[in-house]
Amino acid sequence: MAPKRPKGAGAFPKAVETPAPKKPDPADLYAALDLGTNSCRMLIAQPKGSQFHVVDSFSKSVQLGAGLEASGKLSRASIGRTVQALRICKSKLDRHNVKRMRLVATEACRRARNSDDFIRMVKHETGLRLEIIRPEEEARLAVVSCAPLVSTKTEQLLVVDIGGGSTELVWIDLSTVPRHERPRAIMRLHAGFKTTDSPFPAAKVVDWISVPLGVATLKDQFNDVDDDAARFALMSWFFEENLADFSPYAHEQAREGFQIIGTSGTVTTVAASFLGLKRYDRNKVDGLRMTSDQIDKVIRWYLTLGPEGRRRDPRIGRDRHALIMSGAAILQALLRIWPTDRLSVADRGLREGLLYAQMSADGVLEDGPF
Repeated sequence: MAPKRPKGAGAFPKAVETPAPKKPDPADLYAALDLGTNSCRMLIAQPKGSQFHVVDSFSKSVQLGAGLEASGKLSRASIGRTVQALRICKSKLDRHNVKRMRLVATEACRRARNSDDFIRMVKHETGLRLEIIRPEEEARLAVVSCAPLVSTKTEQLLVVDIGGGSTELVWIDLSTVPRHERPRAIMRLHAGFKTTDSPFPAAKVVDWISVPLGVATLKDQFNDVDDDAARFALMSWFFEENLADFSPYAHEQAREGFQIIGTSGTVTTVAASFLGLKRYDRNKVDGLRMTSDQIDKVIRWYLTLGPEGRRRDPRIGRDRHALIMSGAAILQALLRIWPTDRLSVADRGLREGLLYAQMSADGVLEDGPF
């Protein structure tokens, strides 16, 4: 006998099945925006095999952190420049109908007392939701982006990301990882620096540090020193002093089996100068290997040029000439401690790491790196 239905009731309701989450379409576009102390940069890309194809990009020097060292706040002028740049980013995202994105801010917003107000203003003025990421995630994503440049001969790896407001260093031991697995082991660090139980060979992060000195903040520290060479020397030694808590600092590293990967505008500019490029060419710069001696020669040439000569030199560029010596001071300090015959130049960084992490999480990379 069928059970009675309540008066006025229709048929018994059917069980509602929860729809499976929609799998992302491999044709979907992804975006990654990096708002740093000096620059606002964005990539829009599409997954392609185990990599991605860049569809559109944006880069602008907004100097968000100008004056931050003295005031502790983002200035009205800096905010105005940045919001204007972010409006352009929003128009590009809308034009390409991008739905999957991560838009992050780093050191300037981590330090500024009014960063919460700034984030709210950006949302109101542009509709973009910025998130301020922690130094460890910034370092981790930079490391992931550089994985394709890791040599299979490398046993000890130092990844250096020289930003506008901070510099991240990550020291990685690859000696227990089979040679052919070393680049892939680096990519697996996207999930965290602490080694977890995994069936795969693991890269061991010996130590990492985020030094609150980048090309803009270090330059601001020594603005009152008039002599060009003296200012450079002071910046380099001051940066080295700030590495005292980095555990591999005290250990001399043999050049054999040791590799540094440098990702920043400083490193790519030094590489372009070394190659004599009057017009920047990413294909020639990304992945280039330089020795400590070759880099030192370029830096000594910068000092010989002086401020006016650097301003006019097309290989340095109008956006970079005011910051190149503070970046070179950081680079020189690192190479003074850890000379190498293999500094690999990476024209890649946080944005690429953000894209890899998003695409990997969505499972749209073929034979994905993670």
